[in-house]
Amino acid sequence: MKKTFKTSPGSPYPLGTRLKSDGVNFSIFTRHAIAVELLLYDSSTSLEPIQVIPLASEIHKTFYSWHVRVHDLPAGTSYTWRMDGPNDTSQSGLRFDKEKHILDPVARAVSDKLWHREKACLPGDNGHTAMRSLVVDDSYDWEGDTPYSFKSENAIIYEMHVGGFTRHPNSGVKNPGTFSALIEKIPYLKSLGITHVELMPVMAFDEQDIPRGTAALGLKNYWGYSTHSFFSPHPGYCVTPELGTHLEEFRDLVKALHKAKIGVVLDVVFNHTSEAGVDGPVINFRGIGSNIFYHLDATDKSIYRDYTGCGNTVNANHPVVANFIISCLEYWVREMHVDGFRFDLASALARGQNGEALQDPPVLWGIELSERLAKTKLIAEAWDAAGLYQVGSFPGYRWGEWNGKYRDSMRRFIRGDHGLTAEVATRLCASSDLYKHQGRLPINSINFITCHDGFTLNDLVSYHHKHNLANGEDNRDGGDHNMSYNCGVEGDTDDVNILELRRKQAKNSIAILLLSQGVPMLLAGDEVLNTQDGNNNGYCQDNALTWFDWNLTRKNADMLLFVQQMIALRKRHPSLMRRRFLTGECAPGRHIPDIQWHGVQLGEPQWLDPNSQVLAFTLAAFKDKEADLHIILNMSGNQLNMQMPAVEERRWHLAIDTALNSDKGLVAPKKQNPVGENNYLVQARSVVVFEGW
Repeated sequence: MKKTFKTSPGSPYPLGTRLKSDGVNFSIFTRHAIAVELLLYDSSTSLEPIQVIPLASEIHKTFYSWHVRVHDLPAGTSYTWRMDGPNDTSQSGLRFDKEKHILDPVARAVSDKLWHREKACLPGDNGHTAMRSLVVDDSYDWEGDTPYSFKSENAIIYEMHVGGFTRHPNSGVKNPGTFSALIEKIPYLKSLGITHVELMPVMAFDEQDIPRGTAALGLKNYWGYSTHSFFSPHPGYCVTPELGTHLEEFRDLVKALHKAKIGVVLDVVFNHTSEAGVDGPVINFRGIGSNIFYHLDATDKSIYRDYTGCGNTVNANHPVVANFIISCLEYWVREMHVDGFRFDLASALARGQNGEALQDPPVLWGIELSERLAKTKLIAEAWDAAGLYQVGSFPGYRWGEWNGKYRDSMRRFIRGDHGLTAEVATRLCASSDLYKHQGRLPINSINFITCHDGFTLNDLVSYHHKHNLANGEDNRDGGDHNMSYNCGVEGDTDDVNILELRRKQAKNSIAILLLSQGVPMLLAGDEVLNTQDGNNNGYCQDNALTWFDWNLTRKNADMLLFVQQMIALRKRHPSLMRRRFLTGECAPGRHIPDIQWHGVQLGEPQWLDPNSQVLAFTLAAFKDKEADLHIILNMSGNQLNMQMPAVEERRWHLAIDTALNSDKGLVAPKKQNPVGENNYLVQARSVVVFEGW
């Protein structure tokens, strides 16, 4: 005989579940529902509920919250909701279906073991194929851990995929593809020298949200930009998700990273959800209040406005939705000790309820001004899929921005495009043209040359065209404007000269990135020349194509060493990590300016030369006992005999030369020898760095 749990009216606050010694309080927001049921299950895979609890509006409803307390209910219990209400999509935009099973939007843990996306797209009962929310015990011993405090100007970000980083058979971890496996790789991250990991989406997402042609190939949504449960870690990254250990496993990772002095930034996707467009599934928001949570067409509310390219757009500046987003972020900081967020397609969050771009979007200012988030790093991908591009003008002051203009300028310069030296100089100096006039700082510029979206660094120097046929979309997906350079042959080659040039170009990219003012971001795997065989959109490839191949740490050990040494060079030069913009004026106590520009000739930068491919600059030490820097970027096809500037009481020592073999082209300070003459022969397509001390 099934056990029946006693109930009482419960409380409307807080939303979600709260486990106490005498039971669990359940509360869910829905403005227009006329009937609500709570269904309880023994486990996340039980097909039939152990109890169905109808809620009476006179007893269990307060304003727009439906609530009930279930006495003596244990942690680990699974549950769903069912709701009845209007279903006149074109007039009201409401899509209630009393037979559909709905996830708690603020569930701390969810299970997708039974999930069948197509069943949720059709009318009617999907109880045997729905996702389940879990009641969890939220207690945890943080052992004194707190969110990581770190000056942004000193940050070096490493973008990575939690699953792909350890799923390769040669990763040597106990539970590949999980939060716990990533803990085992912390020594590697520490040895690399990065300060923060930026984790691609770890909030629970729908792995089945992919096009039909892609699904037919047995592929899945791997990247995770299809969130449905914003308060729950993704069950696929947990070792024992059936036990509801989501929070514990994620917290263990954060605590371990913090012990290693590595901060945690989450890539978050609040611009859309996995419920997609008109024909999408009912998971949670669509079945609770579609006209509140999504942008709908003004004349036909059955149509979802799509500014994201994913079928729907979250109505982020509706008061209820804005509160949901801010509360969620504060939860991940307060309860999960996360140190920052990178917002996918963040410009979609700047749109008002009619789709217009707002000058002062309430949700973005609410995030910036939240006291709980005051020390949290905020990074925007400052564009959306409908043409709103806000790099340099994203609303707010504290937000860092993925600097797409930096990426494009540097890719073009490194591949050998002419006449870019003035543009490149501006990008090297943290894009002062974008940020300085607004009172913003170099730390607002998040510099990158590669990221998850596009070619890996190896492929950027090996392919001219994308090769995405394996994704099942006839090579239509992924960007076409890659600004790449294959060095003479498309893809694999045995030509030693081409391979040598590719390696040098990869090193040039890393060197320039880490010699730039602003905050650098590297893509995981670039340090060992990971390849995706020219696929520039690996969102669906949960296989060896995108997994981190740990054999490459040995095969390409010279490249790994180069990246480590470049990070070390950056860290020993505060002049590369300034919080304020360079001025061109003399540094305190020095007779040289903080920066001086050169071209092929000293003091003669070729700003107006349409054929220029060479830029050099001298950077004065910013702090005591720091060496000056002289940096030469020769992206031309010619070797050049470059003159060295004279600096009082200093001698130049070779630190980096990307044209030399790793044992000669990377010189630690203690092993550096002074350059004997006032000139240095700079090879074609190379970066040279001198330290003056």
